[in-house]
Amino acid sequence: MGGYRPARIAELILKEVSQRMSRDIQDFRLSPISITNVDVSRDLGRAVIKYLPLGGEPVSDEMRQALKDTAIRLRGPVGRALGIRHSPELVFVFDEHTEAAIRVTGLLERIGRELKSDEPTAEGEE
Repeated sequence: MGGYRPARIAELILKEVSQRMSRDIQDFRLSPISITNVDVSRDLGRAVIKYLPLGGEPVSDEMRQALKDTAIRLRGPVGRALGIRHSPELVFVFDEHTEAAIRVTGLLERIGRELKSDEPTAEGEE
């Protein structure tokens, strides 16, 4: 049962940070992002928030710094909203795995379309 509480807290953090990012954070350095996953350490001391920029925007150093600043500003409010005594350190990390999966899926779809367009039609075979 040791992993249940971190998983539950991770789910709550994902929901709370997503809402606060869209509602409360007004930072010109941030383009819209999608939070894909949150991993919380067993001791609840650290929450790694994985994200992807919407629209395929590249992640700039300016955006990384804005996310660090945002993590510091959100730590207290997120902890209070969750009702936990010690709010975990929030760390934003670019989600490379999801981005790679999206890219591979797109390539496979393109290959599928190209293969379909290269197939001879029943009318053309006669």
